[in-house]
Amino acid sequence: MKFRNALAATAAVTLVASPAVAQSVQAERTAAPVEGESELGGKGGAGIILALLAAAAIIAGIVIAGDNNDDDVPVSP
Repeated sequence: MKFRNALAATAAVTLVASPAVAQSVQAERTAAPVEGESELGGKGGAGIILALLAAAAIIAGIVIAGDNNDDDVPVSP
């Protein structure tokens, strides 16, 4: 019975002390060295393609929204 009480007390102390111990540790973050640069963000290759696709999507949306379809006329008089 005493062992179970001691184990419960140890667990409670551990749970209470964990945040304080974790907060006191100072972790230094450093950036990893760069071995090579990405080709996508470079001299406009992917940026131009994305801009063209965005422009095409906008134009397609305008054409679809402005389509005057005469098929919407009711059939019954």
